[in-house]
Amino acid sequence: MAFRMTLTGVGAMNSPRFAPAGLLVEHDGARLLIDGGRDAAGDLDLDAWLVTDDRSELVREIRLAARARGIDAGVGHFSSPNLTVEPLPVSHTSHDTYGYLIQAEQHRIVWAPEFYVFPEWAAGCDLMFAEAAAWDRPVHFAGKVGGHASALDVSREAHARHVERLVFAHIGRPTIRAMDRGLKPRFGEYGRDRARFEPRRWRR
Repeated sequence: MAFRMTLTGVGAMNSPRFAPAGLLVEHDGARLLIDGGRDAAGDLDLDAWLVTDDRSELVREIRLAARARGIDAGVGHFSSPNLTVEPLPVSHTSHDTYGYLIQAEQHRIVWAPEFYVFPEWAAGCDLMFAEAAAWDRPVHFAGKVGGHASALDVSREAHARHVERLVFAHIGRPTIRAMDRGLKPRFGEYGRDRARFEPRRWRR
């Protein structure tokens, strides 16, 4: 098995169009899933199932699906020869939430599907899977405890921070409406359920 990643879904919560946002990472025999939903892994065996938010709406069903495979799901680290997956904090809500820095074969990939403030640790990465729950204005949670950055802001900030390739992987209803109107951010692209990414195809 070569190094590859597959988007198991690109949807925000209760998406009318997409499966829940998740990323399957495969490298030299190791296989792990980050986020997703109950059915994200299909019939695959997993070495780990990591999540970005231990209190998310989907975490209960993720944990049940993980236990059926003999593993526990939660925020955590993963490593195998020449692959490391590390949780790093993001600003999103009132409790601790994370993105993941995936490093393999001298590549730096970021999985950060939900944040209110662009994570500085994502700067300069080769590939970033990012927030797009909102389109042209951020979503603010009640009580000013965070929210979701807009896709247009994420596009501008990723470009300014020299992200090589940006893929929107947590697409909410405002962004779906923008997609249906034919709108696109100046930098970045919309992810697709089951889209596959391999190192030789990252750079366009």
